[in-house]
Amino acid sequence: MSHAPEYRKQSMDVHWDGAINARRICGAFYRMGRHEWLTERGWRQLRADGIDRVIDLRNPGEIRRREHDPVVQEPSLRGIELFNLPLEAPGNERFEAIAVPYMNHTGMYRLVCEEFGGHLAAVFENLAATRSGAVIHCSAGRDRSGLVATLLLDLAGRREEVLAHDEAAVRGINEWHRVSPRKHPYESHQPAGELDSIIRGRAEELEKFLDWLGTAEGYLLGQGLGENRLAAVRELARREDP
Repeated sequence: MSHAPEYRKQSMDVHWDGAINARRICGAFYRMGRHEWLTERGWRQLRADGIDRVIDLRNPGEIRRREHDPVVQEPSLRGIELFNLPLEAPGNERFEAIAVPYMNHTGMYRLVCEEFGGHLAAVFENLAATRSGAVIHCSAGRDRSGLVATLLLDLAGRREEVLAHDEAAVRGINEWHRVSPRKHPYESHQPAGELDSIIRGRAEELEKFLDWLGTAEGYLLGQGLGENRLAAVRELARREDP
């Protein structure tokens, strides 16, 4: 009898059933790949870990159940609010000329910050209302999630962890491409040498982005996030691990 290969989690990962590329960012905040991968047991585990909201950064057209996704009944989501707050808007010519076929590299972080600052501020406005825990996710849990995670880590005073988080996200979704029953239309599993090269390139662009950013606090205030909301997110981001 044949068995599908097992998804191998990393040491940083949380063990919510079905979750792909899922780990704590800092304080009350977590990240992961698309929420449709979670099983009913996985949703219950989120609630048990204090998650009260899940923020989906994808565009509305990306949100759908796929053939191999588990069937989840609505009661599994009770106690967790699900928000859709895309990081981009259609029709932006500058973004669409570069993000081909989508935002897929740390080299695009600055572009998103320049073109969609209001969208990022809306995400942090929502995060400020977190009661006990929040998860952010996009499709892979790598790039859009990675940008928000980078800003959160900077607010938490943990800027030195940004590169490690990006590497974990790249390795996590690459592992999923190894075992996924669905062939991705644009990406595939990369061998170790090629993956290491990709990670190094992403790290170089992340360093450039951080130099440009200055501080997450200054950037978010400049995008209209209120000081009280910023303070609330910072406090949640700096909350000690339980």
